[in-house]
Amino acid sequence: MLRDILSGKSGIDPSQLAGAAGLPNDPASVAALMQQLQGAMNAQGTGVDWQIALTQGQQRAANGQLPATDEQQTQLRQAFHIAALWLDDVITVAELTVEPRLMTRREWVTATMPLWTQLAEPVATSISDSLTRVFAEQVPEEMQGMVANASQLVRSIGGTLFAMQLGQVVGQLASEVVSGGDVGIPLLGEQQAALLPQNVADFGAGLDVPADQVQIYLAVREIAHARLFRHARWLRLHLTSAVTAYARGISIDSSRLEELAGSFDPSNPEDLRQAMVDGSLIQQKSESQISALSRLETMLALVEGWVDVVTARATVRLPKADAIAETVKRRRASGGPAESAFATLVGLELRPRRLREAAAMWQAVTDAVGNEARDALWSHPDLLPTSEDIDDPQRLIARLMSVARGEPEVLDDVDQALEDLLRDDGAERPHEE
Repeated sequence: MLRDILSGKSGIDPSQLAGAAGLPNDPASVAALMQQLQGAMNAQGTGVDWQIALTQGQQRAANGQLPATDEQQTQLRQAFHIAALWLDDVITVAELTVEPRLMTRREWVTATMPLWTQLAEPVATSISDSLTRVFAEQVPEEMQGMVANASQLVRSIGGTLFAMQLGQVVGQLASEVVSGGDVGIPLLGEQQAALLPQNVADFGAGLDVPADQVQIYLAVREIAHARLFRHARWLRLHLTSAVTAYARGISIDSSRLEELAGSFDPSNPEDLRQAMVDGSLIQQKSESQISALSRLETMLALVEGWVDVVTARATVRLPKADAIAETVKRRRASGGPAESAFATLVGLELRPRRLREAAAMWQAVTDAVGNEARDALWSHPDLLPTSEDIDDPQRLIARLMSVARGEPEVLDDVDQALEDLLRDDGAERPHEE
């Protein structure tokens, strides 16, 4: 059937196949789909060819891309300079040693795709495994001898379709983000700050705010985000490890896949398309995944909440700062179409739910103990506030103020039990000798 489709001998419309895969239905995209699938049929490898995702993303991002004008480049570089100076007054984390970048949408896709593929690979592998397993189970007994080669073909084509989808999602996301840290997770290299001039201009187009104020505000947010990850060098690995650990637990619902296979109507692929875009092929989260997701959301909320608070303090000189901040919050709360598509494709939402509470906690800490004590909490993972601290900031503040006064640390039940055990062990040793 697949060979007939690709050779044009099948009654299945290739544009319907593209629609079922969640890809654009224009002639150029359909032609590209056919070419990639033909390549997949001839491929010998067992993994997903992520170069397909990169190519698709770059092509999608380049569609409608505009180069930054000389004036935009000058204004945004000046905005970065002002942002760095203003942040120096309100944070104590290390300055950047790498120059901030101005990126086109295509450059953003190229720079961030390695992390996107890292997040998506466990899901792509799970889909390919499920496809081949269902295929083998569905094949009649007399055809079992043919399954080995055909299964490899199904695996290659399934991986190719997934990579193309991911490329389309990231390419579309490139038209929505305004900066390197806009999604929350550290997509760019260590301490790299970046703005996308075209998207910054689009962001400010619907606001009754002077362009230079928008540019400075967004530059402050981006540099604050980059400086935090440079200061807390453990944070990037901590965050990406949590995301990938969650992603590795994702599995595909084989029974749902079998149901789709049994009822698939080639002339009407709407059921398949709907399953691909509504996330129903991904099984319910396990208990370990729910726990990992909770930790991840807390960490993302702490990062974004800290950035919100220091940005607000650094931009008090901007008359329209509150209006810009409100737009950022609304935009973050709703997300964009591509972000929603990524959540469906990989089963992971990137927007922290407890952002407002985390920001309120950071503000309370700042008011109580100042910038330096607040930022010192990022020095080590063990010092980072917990979900319980977000619930009850006063408990965290009391602990910080007690430390500032030089008082002995009050241990919780677990730490106290460990302290007692060590003390008892040390007391017994002289008698044993």
